[in-house]
Amino acid sequence: MKNKVSLRLKLVIYLAVTITVTGVLTVLLAAILFELGVDYTLFHSSYVFFIVMLAVSFAIAVVASSIVTHNVLAPLKQMIRAMNQIKEGDFTARVTPEPKGKGELGQLVRNFNDMTKELQGNEMLRSDFINNFSHEFKTPIVSIRGFARQLQNQGLTEEQRQEYASIIAEEADRLANMSSNILLLTQVENQHISKTKTTFSLDEQLRKSILLYEKQWTDKDLDLDVDIDEIQYTGQESLLTHVWNNLISNAVKFSPKGGKLIISSRIDGNFVVISVEDEGPGMDEITVSKIYDKFYQGDSSHSKEGNGLGLPLVKRIVELCGGYVDVDTALNEGTKFDVFLPVTDIVV
Repeated sequence: MKNKVSLRLKLVIYLAVTITVTGVLTVLLAAILFELGVDYTLFHSSYVFFIVMLAVSFAIAVVASSIVTHNVLAPLKQMIRAMNQIKEGDFTARVTPEPKGKGELGQLVRNFNDMTKELQGNEMLRSDFINNFSHEFKTPIVSIRGFARQLQNQGLTEEQRQEYASIIAEEADRLANMSSNILLLTQVENQHISKTKTTFSLDEQLRKSILLYEKQWTDKDLDLDVDIDEIQYTGQESLLTHVWNNLISNAVKFSPKGGKLIISSRIDGNFVVISVEDEGPGMDEITVSKIYDKFYQGDSSHSKEGNGLGLPLVKRIVELCGGYVDVDTALNEGTKFDVFLPVTDIVV
């Protein structure tokens, strides 16, 4: 393993090189003057000649030192300016261009730029979450407040009380689910640096997601066609769980009673392909163009069962993992989502 040269040692080396080069240039200059036949008496004395040579050497040293240390001092000055910007709340500050190489200075600048990106993402996360929270949470909160006040009415029947209490519970669940999805979506939207990856069983993860919705697909008497290859995949396990949960829950939700649900995984070239297909109502072109918009719900009949955040979350997580999502659908012909994840360290 090669030892890294410290910044202090580099500066010492630069200074030594500068002094050496300056001395050599001074000697060369004196030799050239001598070859040209310059009479030292023009300088009135050897001391004057020495002073002139010293001045020339000093000028050369200053120029050489400025050139040599520029690559070290310039990024540091930029970093100081960027820190002042961050102190004032401007998280867009960057040190550009980043120094090349793997030395300490280059690593310092790259880490600083990565830090400012994360700070900027956290600030956007905070503001976006507050904006989305205040806008989308208003309706269910108003609903809860209204039915809670209705429960204070002494003239209600027991059946009405149970109905209103059930609505309040449903709206509370909706709020809890929405807050979790908004927070997660905002996090991944503003995440630029890939988090730590782990190697896990992708097929087992898919099976757990399928079993999670067993009651729903059992109640609908769905015919499940599961063809999942055994794959050990290296990626962001916790985030990918949200992808499968959203796609499978949507497929179950939109499937007709007694319909067929197809879930498969395979390796195709440089990608792992996970497919979720249902026999639901499908989507028209306008709906397809908007399914990744936050809070958009193409089918209003299922609006109480979702919040329009699932597919935007799926898309962003898959992109963060280096993949993409493809949808194949048409009205009355069902919907098929294909998730393409880049092949990493895979053992089939």
